[in-house]
Amino acid sequence: MNNKVKVGIIGSAGYTGGELIRLLINHINVDICFIHSTSNAGNPINKVHTDLLGDTELTFTNDLTPLEVGSIDILFLCVGHGDARKFMEANAINDNIKIIDLSQDFRLAHKSVINNKQFVYGLPELNKESIKQAKYIANPGCFATAIQLGLLPLANAGLLEDIYTTGITGSTGAGQGLSNTSHFSWRANNISAYKTLQHQHCNEIHQSIHQLQPSFPIVPYGDKGLNFIPWRGDFARGIYISSTIECKLTLKEINQLYKDFYSDHPFTHFSEPMIDLKQVVNTNKCLINIEKQGNKIVVHSAIDNLLKGASGQAVQNMNLMFGIPETTGLKLKANYF
Repeated sequence: MNNKVKVGIIGSAGYTGGELIRLLINHINVDICFIHSTSNAGNPINKVHTDLLGDTELTFTNDLTPLEVGSIDILFLCVGHGDARKFMEANAINDNIKIIDLSQDFRLAHKSVINNKQFVYGLPELNKESIKQAKYIANPGCFATAIQLGLLPLANAGLLEDIYTTGITGSTGAGQGLSNTSHFSWRANNISAYKTLQHQHCNEIHQSIHQLQPSFPIVPYGDKGLNFIPWRGDFARGIYISSTIECKLTLKEINQLYKDFYSDHPFTHFSEPMIDLKQVVNTNKCLINIEKQGNKIVVHSAIDNLLKGASGQAVQNMNLMFGIPETTGLKLKANYF
């Protein structure tokens, strides 16, 4: 590209906002025009995101004029769930500006339209061609990304019925605000289940599986479909998923199914050896491994919740939307040691 993509960011003081800034200031095709914050207006970015000291001299602003006049190409919304819709209702955004929303506000089909703007579900491994043509993207949830990437090849082959999934996530998945379950003294040396069988990401997972396998229920109901138990882990970042499914194919046939499905997707990789969380932390990768006993398989998948589960996937979507090579700015080394 001869001209850089002009970017604006709303709601950038949290973990995902910080990761997004880190990625974009090092992206060769991007110029960050403004980073909005009402409470931090005038403060240097590196005073809030101290890991960026020496990397950027940008400051926060509360000026939203660029949205009205259309002086940016794309807007990232890094606000809380429910706040993205409120922001779009309260502010005039020029129709020439593309939008990627990292909240859950527009992920479900029946909630994907606002002000005549139609959001496309932004999982590249599912909707890559639609993302390339889209103006408005709803970035998937972190658990949803990890679970779906483990299941999509089976859905594409029409092989999914009941799914029993457990997944453990790092403390950054709870956001930057303190709560009773995010304090270090409570989280360290501890794990616990939460939102058993009722996690909010179940709806978007059902929606995506149904897209590939129409016989699968489009929404969770009763004991059919996805049965998901999420766990809080005693580590900072990453998600590790294990999904148990009945499948009569041989392990060799299943492995080939996955290799073929992800052959054109640069961040999702099938691994015949068992995978570890450390292989994906600080990267935009998803790694998948499958084990088989009798007619049951267990699909393991792992991602970094802040990157492939949030900001990294948002940049991946931006690349696709602007015809930039998909991996640009996202060739990141894992924190392996």
